Amino acid sequence: MIEIPSDLHKDLVPLVFLLGDWAGAGVHDFPGSEKCNFGQEVSFTHDGRDFLEYRSHSWVLDSEGNKVRPLETEAGFWRIDVDRKVEVTMVRNDGVVEVWYGELAQKKPQIELATDAVARTAASGPYSGGKRLYGYVNSDLMWVGEKQTPEVPLRPYMSAHLKKVVTPEDVERWAKALPDDLPDDGIAFFK
Repeated sequence: MIEIPSDLHKDLVPLVFLLGDWAGAGVHDFPGSEKCNFGQEVSFTHDGRDFLEYRSHSWVLDSEGNKVRPLETEAGFWRIDVDRKVEVTMVRNDGVVEVWYGELAQKKPQIELATDAVARTAASGPYSGGKRLYGYVNSDLMWVGEKQTPEVPLRPYMSAHLKKVVTPEDVERWAKALPDDLPDDGIAFFK
C-alpha cells in the first residue's frame, strides 16, 4: 500500500513508492571480491524538505542465512525535478562519494541512475563508476547495481529483493481505516 504523507514535499510525490523501511536479501559478485549472499536493510525517509534521506546497511550471510559481517553501508539524498530527472548524492563506508543522475520512468515506478562524478579517498579500492536500476514490483523494492573499475568493465555486481517492513503502528493505522461494515466471513468482501 502506498500512502502519501501529508507533510511530504510536493516535489517528492513521484518518489513516494520508495518511502519506508525495507529489508531483504541479494547476491554480491564482482571480480576480486568474495561472491556471497547478503542481507540488506534500506530506509528512505523525509522531513518535509525537497529530498529523501537514504540509508542502506548490508552484511554477508552464511549458507544458513545468518549474519557473518558487514558488507556495505551507504547514505545519501535523493531529489527529483519537474521533468522526472533524479539526482542522488551518496557516500559509502569504503571512502567513495558519488553523484548519480537518472530518470523516473514514464507510468511506472522505476528509476535508472548512472554516476556522473566519483571521488575516492586513498583508503578506497579501485572504482570508476556505476549504474543502478530500482523498481517497485508487486509491492516490493528490487534493485540491481553495476560497477566498473579501471581493470573491470561495467558489469552487474549486486542485486537485491526487498520487502516493506511493517510496524505494529502501520497495522493499527490500516485497521482503523477499514470500513465498519465488513462482512463477518471475510469472503463476501472479495465478491
